[in-house]
Amino acid sequence: MTTTLIIARHGHVEGLHPERFRGRMEIPLSSKGEQQARALAAAVSAFARPTAIYTSDLGRCIATGAEIARACAMTAEVRPELADIHYGAWQWRTHSEIEAEDPQTYALWRSAPHLVRFPDGESLQDLAVRAADLLRFVLARHQGETIVLVGHDSVNRVLIGHALDLPAGVYWKFAQDPCNISIVEWSAGGPKLVRLNEVSHLKGI
Repeated sequence: MTTTLIIARHGHVEGLHPERFRGRMEIPLSSKGEQQARALAAAVSAFARPTAIYTSDLGRCIATGAEIARACAMTAEVRPELADIHYGAWQWRTHSEIEAEDPQTYALWRSAPHLVRFPDGESLQDLAVRAADLLRFVLARHQGETIVLVGHDSVNRVLIGHALDLPAGVYWKFAQDPCNISIVEWSAGGPKLVRLNEVSHLKGI
């Protein structure tokens, strides 16, 4: 019996270029992000019949999940465990600003992210606890089913790494583009990554 986790990221938003630490900021999908969400929804509904769709409690993920739910004739449910990492005092600051202001911590974030706690915010270990709670919930409730999880680049990286029993330091080794599709299949033999950061459905957007 195989449980399939379809892990997707929300669509394009302001603050990606130049990149900002978005975190818990409420940022709506851009028009490009809305197009991406519709394309993602069409792609998911074409190859999967999910039994549940769970999204972060932030609006950009709720909106993306709503498109998937509409395409699959379902409703989506919010799970706070899928929220973006809390960047604390760095939230909505640009990467170049932080690098200039605190080069040592920024360099550590880019090279050994598991050793950083954001000022007044979270660490990857905090995020890993949330991800583990979500995985336990999904695997207990939806054994043998296909589930869609709509999150952020941070939580998705941690979810994938945690599912595959990899150390937190692999964080930057997983690409997570807007509205990508990553798939982890969970069977008696353990978890297996079968897709990572698939974005072919976004061609032309």
